[in-house]
Amino acid sequence: MSSTQMLKGILEGCLLAIIKEGEVYGYELAEKLGEYGFDSLSEGTIYPLLIRMQKEKLVNTTLKKSTAGPSRKYYSLSEKGESELEVFIDRWDKLSSNVNKIVKNKGGM
Repeated sequence: MSSTQMLKGILEGCLLAIIKEGEVYGYELAEKLGEYGFDSLSEGTIYPLLIRMQKEKLVNTTLKKSTAGPSRKYYSLSEKGESELEVFIDRWDKLSSNVNKIVKNKGGM
């Protein structure tokens, strides 16, 4: 399994967590992911997820004028998005703990 395949399943939760920090536009999200070490992700990976998250009403969007070109679409977390983020964090904590036990042989088996 490639790291890209593994990442697809968790990227939405990461986006929700970053958006929770404050209103952000798409390119800015890509930059923030890069700051967290996800520098190989393209905007072509991020934007389809944002569109799906918008359709599922996990994020709210607002168009704002930009000083450097066309208007930008800003994303903020909706109430449903907040709930989904909490579910993601709970699942991630359990999953990462279990995987660490197995791959680092800390499960005592």
